[in-house]
Amino acid sequence: MSQRTRAAALLSAVLLAVTGIGTITATSAQAAAGCRVDYTITNQWGGGFGADVRITNLGDPLTGWTVGWTFGSGQRVTQAWNGTATQSGSAVTVRDSGWNGSVRTGGTASFGFNGSWSGSNAVPTQFTVNGVACTGSTTGTPTSTPTRTPTPTPTPTTTPQQPTGTTPVAINGQLRVCGVNLCNQYGRPIQLRGISSHGLQWFPGCYNTASLDTLANDWKADVFRIAMYVNEDGYVTDPPGFTARVNSLVDEAERRGMYAIVDFHTLTPGDPNVNLENAKTFFRNVATRNAAKKNVVYEIANEPNGVTWEQIRTYANQVIPIIKAADPDAVILVGTRGWSSLGVSNGSTSAEIVANPLAFDNIMYTFHFYAASHLDNYRAEVRSAAQRLPLFVSEWGTTSATGGGTVDLASSTAWLDLLDSLKISHVNWTYSDANESSAAFRPGTCAGSSYGTSQLTQSGQFVRSRIMTADSFPTR
Repeated sequence: MSQRTRAAALLSAVLLAVTGIGTITATSAQAAAGCRVDYTITNQWGGGFGADVRITNLGDPLTGWTVGWTFGSGQRVTQAWNGTATQSGSAVTVRDSGWNGSVRTGGTASFGFNGSWSGSNAVPTQFTVNGVACTGSTTGTPTSTPTRTPTPTPTPTTTPQQPTGTTPVAINGQLRVCGVNLCNQYGRPIQLRGISSHGLQWFPGCYNTASLDTLANDWKADVFRIAMYVNEDGYVTDPPGFTARVNSLVDEAERRGMYAIVDFHTLTPGDPNVNLENAKTFFRNVATRNAAKKNVVYEIANEPNGVTWEQIRTYANQVIPIIKAADPDAVILVGTRGWSSLGVSNGSTSAEIVANPLAFDNIMYTFHFYAASHLDNYRAEVRSAAQRLPLFVSEWGTTSATGGGTVDLASSTAWLDLLDSLKISHVNWTYSDANESSAAFRPGTCAGSSYGTSQLTQSGQFVRSRIMTADSFPTR
């Protein structure tokens, strides 16, 4: 079953359970003549756990669904996505979120949630869909021992063929979010490593056939982030031209078997709502044009700043449905408060996101760091947040947050070692010859035709050495 369908529905559900707002009533949808429910524990920590629930419709087509089960004593839903949930005593009810309510015969729908326990930790074994008892399975029993590594999600109903190519896209195919992980077409957690462009308006010559061949073949990058500034002489000056440039680079990444992050690079002003209509237009065009591709990831707001998490949610709740309408399978990255610091740079934490997450599937939250500026307290927040949120480091640098200054290899190494241990994907800033120490190439490189190691800065040498390390992409 698709992980994307599963994540959004239960999010709304758990929020109702936590806040007590609203109640679940019997659905007006027809009863399921036959059904299967698969319940899988995906993550565990002290006093809590995460789970995914997949519904398979074995009867007539459904226009809506409500899943029910009974928890053991002391277990409660604390956060959910891709559904609307409520809990009365030990009885849990999760209703579709509307957009994922229609399930064809043989089709699936899914949702996920986080839960807590203070007594019994047994998984439920009996489920109903629209009041009809279902067959199914349960996988993974919560224990009192915390662990970071989620149980892999179930293999999709249609098992993908083994890869015939060796590039990241050929092996991993269409990505999706499962639990707190980025997963490949086989439902297995993976980590992508790559690098970002600089502003397309300033460094257009850096992204040509030779440089992109070097990135794919020598650096062996998994992902290339296309940083399209919105202001700062970017998109707003020529929407058709910048949209075409982004699409062209998506194609170039696809030809080389790399994933492409389409980055709506909001920076100034820091409130993404200022460019809401531009974002709707841009993502409608780009997602419609690239919907058939498997290599595209959408980043809807680079570094929100000077705004609350609720303002970011308001923006995301209007942009994400536009992308999903055109490209429902795509992974979408959402910026966080304080220049995508999970709120740390504003004196907050990821707790505000955990308490009020987005109600969509296939969503990841971004974290950005610069190694010389963001040290142990930021690493501690990432370590904590990664237990409960799917994170993607869509920008990081080896230097200070200005992009300049001394290259801090010790902190950079500590950061990448942490991300490797948590299997969090990361993208470095920047694949350019900007006159700043965070750039990968020496100034003037992009005016020539050679992008070899002799042209690399100290930062570029370090980043290349970490990106080109052999990937471990499971296919079973």
